[in-house]
Formats: sequence, structure tokens, C-alpha cells
Amino acid sequence: MKTEDSIFLAGHRGMVGSAIFRCLQAGGYDNIIARTHNELDLSDQKAVRKFFDREKIDYVIIAAAKVGGIYSNNTYPAEFIYNNLMIEANIIHEAWQAGVERLIFLGSSCIYPKHAMQPMKEEALLSGPLEPTNEAYAIAKIAGIKLCESYNRQYGTRYRSVMPTNLYGPNDNFDLTNSHVLPALIRKFHLAKLAEHDDWEGIHRDELKYGTIPEDIQESLKSISKQNSKSPLQGRSGIMLWEADCRSENFSMWMIWRQPAFY
Repeated sequence: MKTEDSIFLAGHRGMVGSAIFRCLQAGGYDNIIARTHNELDLSDQKAVRKFFDREKIDYVIIAAAKVGGIYSNNTYPAEFIYNNLMIEANIIHEAWQAGVERLIFLGSSCIYPKHAMQPMKEEALLSGPLEPTNEAYAIAKIAGIKLCESYNRQYGTRYRSVMPTNLYGPNDNFDLTNSHVLPALIRKFHLAKLAEHDDWEGIHRDELKYGTIPEDIQESLKSISKQNSKSPLQGRSGIMLWEADCRSENFSMWMIWRQPAFY
């Protein structure tokens, strides 16, 4: 890949997409084509076709997707399967139509069976049932992988799928209801630390920047603050974490007791 080649980076504002964008820029790749959702709705086939007709694109990287944590995947499965199928199908097909020979599609580690042997291997794909809570998202991602394989087989393209694991970093989603587990844990522990120091201004700034703090978590933070004022080292306040109930496929809440050494 030459530095002057044009690269369409779909999803350049997301956590992974923005990291790829920074990496490409650092490598001297300045001809990066990027569009916001308002500029280009990737689920709109007609709009994507017009985009590829207008632009001269040498390479495509698909980091765009509808993503979320356990709660949002389990609550909005139709949105997750529909939007992700449309995004990947439109981009992969129109890239082929435009003569793009090389493309990278980002999958997800959740495509593997729920009870896959550890460490997971590629051959475990489609060898067993998926995790029910994110099955819709996983099926959409599997379809994207098979799209790449099918176009390679039939048309001789060189489309590749890569599987990122649980990622976190700048531009991640830290929403306490819809985020992935790692950013949610990071934010909850950060909030607990602020509450331990009775820093309600800091908690307010956090809420303005990263989104609403649900009432149950607010109560937990108040409990941390009260316990700390009585006995900083022996308080038994808690941080609320999500737990999937595998038997009923519902969600319950459980407490992890605060230990100062964790901070």
C-alpha cells in the first residue's frame, strides 16, 4: 500500500476507527476518505453506491458498526442484526462493483460459540450455539465474514476479516447502560474513587461528559461516600455490575464490595 493510495475508512469516529485513523496518519497515509453518519448513511444502499461512484477508492477498511454491551444487544436485537447486515453488505458489494480489490472487515470475538474451547481457534467458528444475548450481532458479523469469503472465491478479490477482542481506549462508549464491559467497569471504578473522596463536582463533570448516571448507581455512590466518612478503610460499599443469568437469560445485579487496595 502506497502512502498516496486512497483509503476509505468507514467508522472513523468510533473507538477502533479513530485508532486506525491515527495510525494511518502517523504512517504518512494522508489520502484517507472518511464520512460522518450525517454525510453518508452506510445502511442506505443507494447512498453508498453513489459514494463509491463519485470517489476513487483503492482500499477499504470497515470499522463501522452498531455496537453495544450485553444490555443493548439483548434489548435491541433487531437493530443490531439489521443495521450491521446493511452496513457490511452495502460496503462490500459496492467496493467490489467499484473495482476495489483489497478490503479489511472488522468482525468480533463474539462470533465464536458460547462454549468454544479456550483459547479459541478459527476452526471453532460455526461449530456450536452462540451466546443468546448477542446472537443477532454475532450472526450479522458472521455474515460479513462469509460475504468476504464468497466475493474472494467468486471474484478473486482479497477481502480479509480480522477479529478484535475486548477493546477499550480513547473515543470508547462509556455509557453505563449500553457500553461494553471494560469501559463500563473503568467508569464505575473511577466514579467509586470520586465518591470515596466525596468529589461530587468530579462526578457531575463525569456525567456531563460521559452520560447519565442511573439512579441505582447514584445510590451506590452515595453509600460509598457515607461509609467512607465513617470508616475509610472498613466501609462495605459496593459498585453495581451487570450479571447475566444464564438460566433465564434475564439480567440481575450483584455487588462487588469495595476494597481500597483496588484503586
